[in-house]
Amino acid sequence: MPAGVTWGQYISFSVAAMTSMLAGSQVVHLYYRPLQDLNKYIDKELKNFPDHLQHKIREELKEEGVLK
Repeated sequence: MPAGVTWGQYISFSVAAMTSMLAGSQVVHLYYRPLQDLNKYIDKELKNFPDHLQHKIREELKEEGVLK
């Protein structure tokens, strides 16, 4: 094993690291709610495109389920 650690230490560290990463990402999504205002940002960015492209992109995003 790398750095002379045993398999048990290596596996326990890996499990602890994975658990903390998953818990951290869940906390970020529950506390900061990054996807809550996604539609607002999409609308803001679509205003930079010509009207015919805006319509086409909106339809594609609705088909994919990104926009409601």
